[in-house]
Amino acid sequence: MCKRGQFLNLNLFVFRIFIPLLCYIDVFKIMLSNKTKYGIKALVFLAKQKEKDPISTKTIAQSENISIKFLESILVVLKNNGLLSSKRGKFGGYYLLRSAKNIYMTEVMRILDGPIALIPCVSLNFYEECEDCAADKKCCINDVMLKVRDSTLNILSKTSLADLCAE
Repeated sequence: MCKRGQFLNLNLFVFRIFIPLLCYIDVFKIMLSNKTKYGIKALVFLAKQKEKDPISTKTIAQSENISIKFLESILVVLKNNGLLSSKRGKFGGYYLLRSAKNIYMTEVMRILDGPIALIPCVSLNFYEECEDCAADKKCCINDVMLKVRDSTLNILSKTSLADLCAE
């Protein structure tokens, strides 16, 4: 059983050192960003439409409870990367350029957030050497991060927009 002094030392470590340290680590973005989450929600909304007519940003934003300005910035990125197209005018809006079964989550996530890997030295498409590791040695977390990356890619590369629509 912990003595009172040991508990206080652990408490000091957790609240004064560990938690503030986590606030500064940007490399470990484990949670999905709102940008990607809203992008996927918008794509699913478009894919579920029976009529393939353009859907206005306002309609998507209201249906999915997303800020119109933020959603517009996301849709422009998706359009510039070939997932969407748009039509101007009174009956304008956005529509999918490809079938929902040919749009995979790996593509969407890389377009909106960049790397899927949690650290740059295990990324397939955005590889960078870690600044704090020796160039000729792998650090202690490299192997586990490779497994995390591979497992994540295994799921996301097999999950299409059509799969999300079916759920």
